[in-house]
Amino acid sequence: MNLSIGYELQYDFPQPTPLIAMLNVHFSRVSDLARPDNMIVSPSVPVSGYRDGFGNWCSRLLAPAGRMTISCDAVIRDSGLPDPVARGAHQHAVEDLPEETLVFLLASRFCDSDRLLDLAWSLFGETEPGWARVQAVCDFVHNHIAFGYEHARVTRSAFEAYDDRRGVCRDYAHLAVAFCRALNIPARYCTGYLSDLGTPRPHPPGDFAAWFEAYLGGEWHMFDPRNNEPRLGRVLLAQGRDAADVAITTTFGVNTLAGFKVWTDEA
Repeated sequence: MNLSIGYELQYDFPQPTPLIAMLNVHFSRVSDLARPDNMIVSPSVPVSGYRDGFGNWCSRLLAPAGRMTISCDAVIRDSGLPDPVARGAHQHAVEDLPEETLVFLLASRFCDSDRLLDLAWSLFGETEPGWARVQAVCDFVHNHIAFGYEHARVTRSAFEAYDDRRGVCRDYAHLAVAFCRALNIPARYCTGYLSDLGTPRPHPPGDFAAWFEAYLGGEWHMFDPRNNEPRLGRVLLAQGRDAADVAITTTFGVNTLAGFKVWTDEA
């Protein structure tokens, strides 16, 4: 199956403003691209690229004053299969974890697992370690938080999401990640495209999605507490400790988001 993926973002800048964009498909999926995910900037300005500490591709530019449009229209090959499930994946003892996973056990800006430590063990301490425990976390988070775009708040931490009981997909992911880390399960935040294929209509407006991965059985496994069921057409953009590491755009100055379109459709 081929997926048409892309975006059109419009910003108004009152003055020249530095910007970092994290909008390219993750290196683990680049070989699946049937049409390149070139980032088009209008008006045209020089763009440089680099890899951050998590391996994500970042684009750096200086936006001129006025309106700027950043867009992409790519095609990617996809298996057409739902998200994989590995119910037998076991949980590692901390002393047996690979060094590169340890950073994903630590509390971070939005995944304040230290504040949720006692709660996590009281809620999930009796569940079977491994896949079943992470799924129990997802079930709880899915039922605990009420979804609504009107509830979005970019400063909300995992602890606050638990307390507020409302939010958007990033809040579901942050709370689940924080619970997993409190339970000694490495967990990392992910962002990317997610299609509505296989879901009932009407479909909501397109948007980027957030989910997470937990390290079980010697590899990273995908979990989605917002939807809490296997989905079709998921395309990873970036991974990090939390949303602060994988912001779609980071601007260093005043600006207004004037337009926002994202699509993930069967081509």
